Amino acid sequence: MALDQVDVDQLEQAEKEMSFLDHLEELRWHIIRSLIAIVGIGTTLFIFHNWLFEEVIFAPSRSEFISYKWICNLSNFIGLGDTMCFTPPIFETQAIGFGESFITSIKVSFIAGFIAAFPYVFYEFWRFIKPGLYDKERKATRGVVFICSILFLMGVCFGYFIISPFAINFLVGYTIPGVTNIPTLGSLINYMIMFTAPAGLIFELPIVVFFLARVGLITPALMKQYRRHSIIGILLLSALITPPDVVTQFLIGIPLYFLYELSIVVAARTYKKYEAELSDE
Repeated sequence: MALDQVDVDQLEQAEKEMSFLDHLEELRWHIIRSLIAIVGIGTTLFIFHNWLFEEVIFAPSRSEFISYKWICNLSNFIGLGDTMCFTPPIFETQAIGFGESFITSIKVSFIAGFIAAFPYVFYEFWRFIKPGLYDKERKATRGVVFICSILFLMGVCFGYFIISPFAINFLVGYTIPGVTNIPTLGSLINYMIMFTAPAGLIFELPIVVFFLARVGLITPALMKQYRRHSIIGILLLSALITPPDVVTQFLIGIPLYFLYELSIVVAARTYKKYEAELSDE
């Protein structure tokens, strides 16, 4: 037997003999490295918190935000004139709690740090579970870190550039007679998080379907059978993560439906490979 083959066999045997505590220790270091990345980026963003709030967090609440220009240009391009052109109402944001500005700056910095560090965090997560996969499973999931990272960031950008302008315009513009809308800093931040982070997770749907179809838990026929039920579920989910605004709900509902249809295509291709492997065995 070749020496390199002996080394490989010894390595595989060592991996098999790893105890529960060894796996726990390995997981701990993956978590530590992920936290270091999040804390490092979060600390940097906290140092530059003025830029973070002015150019990122509060940007969708200003009329010069790029999404308002895009939507207006789209309206003119499709022949609707200025029908779809709008800008958010002018409003002030107030911090009413003692130390709220400081605590909110920390909160926003580290949430933004997690979003920015997501590709690396997922990479560490994948490094931990990858040794437990079979060779054919590793080949089937090649590039999963890149794809998951792109889908997550696409979802966050969709929530930030598309959902948040419509949602802010509706929520601030909705008034009750005798009441002046002066949003608190905390409420504005919570809604901005709700518009972006869930959208990033929802955009991972094709990847989830890929893995479920890969192990035979989901079939394309099953997803087609429950297509009508999925539409109801998508509308309910859109209502949960968006304000009570029909336009905003459809803005996230329509992409969700396209993601569902894309997931059916993914499931069809993946399930064929699963059936082929079963027939070979």
